[in-house]
Amino acid sequence: MLTTDQLRSFKRIIQNRINEINQELITNDDFGVSQSFVQHSTGELSNYDNHPGDTATELYEREKDISLSDHMKQELTELTSALQRIGSGKYGVCSVCGDDIAVKRLVAIPTASTCVEHSPSQKTSDNRPAEEDTLNPPFGKYVNDTKDANFFDAEDSWQRAARYGTSETPSDFNEQQMSYDSMYIESHEPYGYVEEIETFLSADLDGKPTGVIPNKAHEHYEDQLDDYENQVNNGTIEDTDLNY
Repeated sequence: MLTTDQLRSFKRIIQNRINEINQELITNDDFGVSQSFVQHSTGELSNYDNHPGDTATELYEREKDISLSDHMKQELTELTSALQRIGSGKYGVCSVCGDDIAVKRLVAIPTASTCVEHSPSQKTSDNRPAEEDTLNPPFGKYVNDTKDANFFDAEDSWQRAARYGTSETPSDFNEQQMSYDSMYIESHEPYGYVEEIETFLSADLDGKPTGVIPNKAHEHYEDQLDDYENQVNNGTIEDTDLNY
């Protein structure tokens, strides 16, 4: 239960803050919200012939002014309500459970109408933007990643295009191995084949082997075989140690 001196002190604090807000709204002309956006911000009679990007700065400042004005008016409403509770003898009492509000809480937030336990800000909202119900991540977060599929899908289409360059830089990724030559997610994945050996072994329409197509992958594969054969001949390893 607050004493008479405490109530007078909180009343004085609240009234001073109300006077400060009213004075600030007058000085700032309500942050210019009452003024016409086009005439006062750009000096033009109409915004009809302007691209939205041409007035982006003015739009941002307008939105900021509206937010500041709304914030102050909301605080003014809460302060006025607190004064009314002082007059009715309900100040310092939780509007939910009826227990006394801690003096320390009132010192920090003179407009508090609930105790800490029943503060409406106890739970941080985890609501997601409504747009996410319709707009999914690119390619549905790679719809075939969890499936046993190796066909050319939407992710492969993006990777095929992104290998020619994107607007991203290595700093846009958490993976330290990113370089300017691979500015897209999972850039290391092969496309058009599953295993590297498929890039140089050819086959006809019936799936019958037709030969080998020389390329860097084939050279690397041959080097591995030669190295393996040398190690077997030198007795370094047995030919049952590895499977090729």
